[in-house]
Amino acid sequence: MTGTAFVIGASGQIGRQAVRALAADGWQVTAASRGGGSDEGWPPGVRTVRVDRSDSAALAAALGDGCDVLLDCVAYDGADARQLLSLSDRIGSAVVISSAAVYEDEAGRNFDTQAEPDGSPRFPVPLPETCATVAPGPSTYGTRKVELERTLLEAGERLPSTLLRAGAIHGPHSPLPREMYFVKRALDGRPVRVLAYGGRSRFHPVHASNIAELVRLAAAKPGSRALNAGDPRVPTVAEISAAVDRALGVTSETVLVDGPPPEPTVGDTPWGMPYPMVLDMSAAERELGYRAVTSYEESLPGTVAWLAAELDKADWREVFPLPARLSEHGDWFDYAAEDRWLAGRGA
Repeated sequence: MTGTAFVIGASGQIGRQAVRALAADGWQVTAASRGGGSDEGWPPGVRTVRVDRSDSAALAAALGDGCDVLLDCVAYDGADARQLLSLSDRIGSAVVISSAAVYEDEAGRNFDTQAEPDGSPRFPVPLPETCATVAPGPSTYGTRKVELERTLLEAGERLPSTLLRAGAIHGPHSPLPREMYFVKRALDGRPVRVLAYGGRSRFHPVHASNIAELVRLAAAKPGSRALNAGDPRVPTVAEISAAVDRALGVTSETVLVDGPPPEPTVGDTPWGMPYPMVLDMSAAERELGYRAVTSYEESLPGTVAWLAAELDKADWREVFPLPARLSEHGDWFDYAAEDRWLAGRGA
């Protein structure tokens, strides 16, 4: 099944890959973004349009007579879901990017409670889509994504929607490149990495091209469902650190802390969790026939090369303002604090 596809957020990390995958599958793709730009990886025939999805009138105008499938890479909450439903007479089906941040464990712990004592969630391994989710609402990223999901899924046949609950998204063009935590250390010549939780933290990654493959499959098989989106294997943070070193041809010493970060900016990696977060991908395999197109290890050299080139342009805070702004404890690269802690440990 192919036809017309409309991609909101086409210039982003996921959108770039999804436009390419849909076009290669025979869809007539309209790539919509605020800048209206193109991508060198897109085949000829992809139509580009400039539109801000927060402007409903502009989005409706860009949709025109409609599309067979709409991919929304930037939908965030119930308001965005209701906006899509207001245009449902022009949309055959939808694929919408959600997040694994929607989940909570049996004790009601979730990603937003990790700062509390013993607050980290203890999810089943692997974690299926039947696991409980946080209550919908406007308070956090996870609650807003649940509001988005429920609004669309409750609409049912009015707008068949596949919600993709993505893990830790990685690959080029990421606004939040977790790999930078190790790439910049290697480029700065830091000889040591401090890893909390014994380096065993596992936070399910998903490459943007694997999300694009799920988009391609869901576009051809419309339905109302929520599906996990992850890579075929979940490396530990220690394995990620070693893989980045290999990609850059460096060797680093790893200092393991058997517990939480010893200082706010020491050992607190973007993957740091005391309990594993591993998504169950069997539903996507069963319902869509999903098979990953790449693995974390296979894709990492390309990500590392892109990151190194980006970091060469300017200070990391200018190139990647999002991780600089969202970092819970401040600077990802507080080398002075690391050195003080290491010196005290040695003493």
